[in-house]
Amino acid sequence: MDNRLLLAFYGDDFTGSTDAMEALDRFGLRTILFLEVPTTKMLNRFEGVQCIGVAGTVRAKDTTEMEKELIPVWEQFKQLRPYFVHYKICSTFDSSPEVGSIGYVSTLSKNYFAGKTYPLLAATPDLGRYTVFGNHFANFHDTVFRLDEHPVMSRHPVTPMNEADLGKHLQKQTDQTIGNVTVLDMEKNEPDPSVLEDTKDITVFDAMEEKHMDWFAELTWASKQEEPQFMIGSSGIEYALASKWKREGLSQPQQKKETDHIDKMLVVSGSVSDVTKRQLELAEQAGFHMVQVPYKLLSEDEVPESFIQEMLDALEEHKKVVLYTAKGPSDPVIEHTKNYLQDMGIAQEEIGIFLGKRLGEWTKSIMEKATLRRLIISGGDTSGFVTSQLGIYGLEVLESIAPGAPLCHAYSEDERFNGLEIALKSGQLGGEAFFENVYLAGKDNH
Repeated sequence: MDNRLLLAFYGDDFTGSTDAMEALDRFGLRTILFLEVPTTKMLNRFEGVQCIGVAGTVRAKDTTEMEKELIPVWEQFKQLRPYFVHYKICSTFDSSPEVGSIGYVSTLSKNYFAGKTYPLLAATPDLGRYTVFGNHFANFHDTVFRLDEHPVMSRHPVTPMNEADLGKHLQKQTDQTIGNVTVLDMEKNEPDPSVLEDTKDITVFDAMEEKHMDWFAELTWASKQEEPQFMIGSSGIEYALASKWKREGLSQPQQKKETDHIDKMLVVSGSVSDVTKRQLELAEQAGFHMVQVPYKLLSEDEVPESFIQEMLDALEEHKKVVLYTAKGPSDPVIEHTKNYLQDMGIAQEEIGIFLGKRLGEWTKSIMEKATLRRLIISGGDTSGFVTSQLGIYGLEVLESIAPGAPLCHAYSEDERFNGLEIALKSGQLGGEAFFENVYLAGKDNH
């Protein structure tokens, strides 16, 4: 790692981090996604790396926990001195003043990355996410909704979005000043670096189509300096910059690992989105054996061995097995689970973390006993807890399955899980037949 890193990003949840990694990989930039703050020893294991990421879980955390998780990352990134440091958020801007506060991160980051305004780009036209005059829109089933009217995001269980104006939404989370570079500004003006000399603390950038993303990339690359430029945004930042770097001839040809053909696979789903509901329905139609998490077993401190044995038997018999919490946001089991856990004394805001940890422990127990080489985790927060249980410290793209949800090669300190093929998918991404498509990956290589 002699050359200066182009970019180091921190993803506020695990699956959003794989999305950013895939965007960079797609343009030929070797990228390793770390699941913890990488030590120098870890970094030295990899050659020819141009970008790195750290996958986090702060989207599900309060500001005290966010600070604890972010400070070591920012300290390491400051030392590594990449051209850009990117706080990677979901393209649907999931956040609130209490949980996953983007404004709080911006305020905290000024202690590490001072200087110019922080560019904020939430748009990713490739994934159907657009910002116009500071208002954010997202595609859902071929219809583009304003964020506060989006069928999924307006009903998000933890951070429901009731404001589409990103500046207004952000202003509830920070006292920093916020500006906006609009599509009209981009149409009328060349991308002049002086835009980043703006006295506003944060500048929200519009983007409707590829030319706006190119404008953003031209501007930020032309403004690079000795000190890293801090940015906030979706994987649109990776798409924009990586496309620019490829045009500049900065990407390098790589020898890719080949995907294996497998006969058994486990899916663990903690997502309750409508998108995941449809994916679960199609998986069942494709022959996956479906097992709903028995929520009453969640209260047991020990891993429930008899249930784990049931899962192992199901894998032997059915080969393709899904362990899921709920089918969609209206599944009555969500309310039953919440009530059950609250009766156990678990506060509502702790339920997500409690569930994630339990699913992580159960998955590890299944993986230790079953000879599985491929695993899918659906749900951003769930992904974080499961990978940490498996000792996985790094990921690299093996094969693109669907935008934002690649199949990856896992690097683990635990030899049993080193080389595992894993796909981490947020609730919103993957396409309807995602689970079957991951199962079939590598079939043509043999």
